[in-house]
Amino acid sequence: MNRPLRSNEELVLSRRTFLISSAAATAVFSFAPPASAANFLPLPDPFKAEGGPLFEPTIWFSIDANGITSINIAKAEMGQHIGTALARILADELEADWSQVRLVGVDTDPKWGPMITGGSTSVWSTYPVFSQAGAAGRMTLIEEGAKLLGVSPQSCVARQGRVESDGRSIGYGEIVRRGDLSRRFNADDLKNLTTKTPDKRTLIGKPTRALDIPPKTKGQAVYGIDAEVEGMLFARPKLPPTRYGSKVLAIDDTAARKVKGYVRSIALDDPSGTVPGWVMVIAESYPAAVKATDMVQVSWRNDETAHVSDKDLQAHATMLIADPAAGAVLNTGGGDVDAAFGQAKSSIEATYTTAGVLHFQLEPVNAMAFERDGVMEIHTGNQAQSFILPVLSKALALPPEKIVMRSYLIGGGFGRRLNGDYSVPAALAAKALQRPVKMILTRADDSVLDSIRSPTVQTLRIGFDADQNPVAMDHAAVAGWPTKAMVPIGLVKGTNGALYDPFSIAGADHWYDMGITRVRAINNDLAQKSFRPGWLRAVAPGWTNWALESFIDEAAHKIGQDPLAFRLARFTSRGINAGSAPNAVGGAHRQANVLRRVAERAGWGRKLPANSGLGLGTSFGQDREMPTWCACAAEVEVDRKTGVVSVRKLWLDIDAGSIIDPDGARAQAEGAMLWGLSMALYEGTDFANGKVRDTNLDTYTPVRISDVPEFDIAFVDSTEVPMGLGEPPTTVVAPAIGNAIFAATGIRLRRLPIRPSDVLDAIAHT
Repeated sequence: MNRPLRSNEELVLSRRTFLISSAAATAVFSFAPPASAANFLPLPDPFKAEGGPLFEPTIWFSIDANGITSINIAKAEMGQHIGTALARILADELEADWSQVRLVGVDTDPKWGPMITGGSTSVWSTYPVFSQAGAAGRMTLIEEGAKLLGVSPQSCVARQGRVESDGRSIGYGEIVRRGDLSRRFNADDLKNLTTKTPDKRTLIGKPTRALDIPPKTKGQAVYGIDAEVEGMLFARPKLPPTRYGSKVLAIDDTAARKVKGYVRSIALDDPSGTVPGWVMVIAESYPAAVKATDMVQVSWRNDETAHVSDKDLQAHATMLIADPAAGAVLNTGGGDVDAAFGQAKSSIEATYTTAGVLHFQLEPVNAMAFERDGVMEIHTGNQAQSFILPVLSKALALPPEKIVMRSYLIGGGFGRRLNGDYSVPAALAAKALQRPVKMILTRADDSVLDSIRSPTVQTLRIGFDADQNPVAMDHAAVAGWPTKAMVPIGLVKGTNGALYDPFSIAGADHWYDMGITRVRAINNDLAQKSFRPGWLRAVAPGWTNWALESFIDEAAHKIGQDPLAFRLARFTSRGINAGSAPNAVGGAHRQANVLRRVAERAGWGRKLPANSGLGLGTSFGQDREMPTWCACAAEVEVDRKTGVVSVRKLWLDIDAGSIIDPDGARAQAEGAMLWGLSMALYEGTDFANGKVRDTNLDTYTPVRISDVPEFDIAFVDSTEVPMGLGEPPTTVVAPAIGNAIFAATGIRLRRLPIRPSDVLDAIAHT
């Protein structure tokens, strides 16, 4: 393990199959594996044997002569403790001593496969691979340990880093020192191995120490913003008025030359089109770069997006929805929706909207780049190296094998660093100057450049028969598409032949039986060229489930039914909602189960004080092929004089299959609920003059500590396949709050975030 460089030392793809297959298609890079630039734990490690024999049966882990197990983590660590979760899987099967497990953050190399951390896929996609790798190691250690003990392998068991037989034992470190551990397992070998049954697990689902917390709390952890190398220059970008439509005409740095340490300003030539119109201001220190950038004057030629406003984006989206031919139609089981509506005896229709949302991660985006021995090195925290490497290749006019990305801890990602656009300007500047360049964006720069969650417009309809049963449902959603912006190979073909972004519509393809259903995904082309739409925690279900679950409540009230009873009656598990092995066993019945559980715990139906209400929201997470069943109940109080909505308590039930890391799972759920609450009531930005209006925390106001309600979180005890946990709970909070506001006041609010002014305006018009 090495210290980071420092100056003194298929036809139809789901979201998740898209993450894997599109990366495989775009990640054509190939190079010799470099030394790791930033391992998760501080070095040197006094417990790790330097040199000497290593047991390395697969690429995923090794055991040294001291018995230290080093597990290679190809996922980005950004505060979600993914290293601990994944290491548990392998260490459990390996029967490693947890106190002797170390995490190793790896750099880009094709052998790791697609390097993407997003969509709550890490545990789900890694579980079978790491289970089999651990089983291979345990089996081999038992066989070799038996030889050294002079007994049969059948008489041996592995426990806590030792092989035991009839009161005698030998440690893994000694087996590595004395045994023949040359055996290697390829992917086919691993697939044929038998792994533990749930009752044999010793680490999975059990309380254990998170491996990444000690170095973080001691200040030893190294993030991308910490990367240093001798002789590097610092850069801050002078951002153009538009994201794509600006061209540099002239640069006047007369005033900037008076700044001590200022070097020069350069207009970037970017063949990849990632950062058009950028000017990089270079200095010998970061403070000098920040100061000089404010003094540099740049003239640009801009396109029409320099004047785009939020009103323009919403109006354009409304126009697109009105066109029945616009967009792509998802496969929801078929049938003539229009004919079904024509035969319906009654119907309900509503339009829901959401504002744009910023990532606002704690660590602003940054990258340090330099060329060494003909290879361009990019030092940064990144969630999707497999997405940005081909872009870097085009931008730098270098073959992919001449580019390597070094891995660092990330001070908050939430999907922002799935877009590695910020690595391009640092690399271009380093190439132009032939010196190492470290670029750090200020908070305001970071907000302007952010790949925001797109503002959206959605229209929904439900038709009922004479007995008030749903016979048809239509859901159309307009948004900017992140996949179209960053990995267009990931677009999917709809039943009408049009392409769509699965990240822009997931969640609308629900598990309710609503009769014949049509879901339409429509790209807001004006949004697409005005900003760079991004993946933000939960992505589409953050808006589709807000509209869906709020509208389900509306439909229930329209026909005079209890919202809980109406939902439960729709979870029939028939047809496409039956579920399938291995990921969706039980289908809609599992979603009904978490809904019943949360309603019971919240005391659904109990009498509440005036202006207080209880609301429900439920979801399957994000992807039908990998559902995490969630249900939320929210209790709110509405102040009719001020319009302030106070959330008193949130209940959450989750069925995510087997829970790998209980403490991490709870932390993920709490974080997701907090962001769901924040986006429901506090967090959102508008567009003005081609940019987001809010660029810092004086006007962009996420939830504050004083506004955090009581949480009551429960997990379904399950041995099913482990699913994702980082995002699904985010999707159920806003509709639960919106439905609770209706229960408290009788007003239906259809835009996120719900501001006090929205509440007062709705009250005034009722």
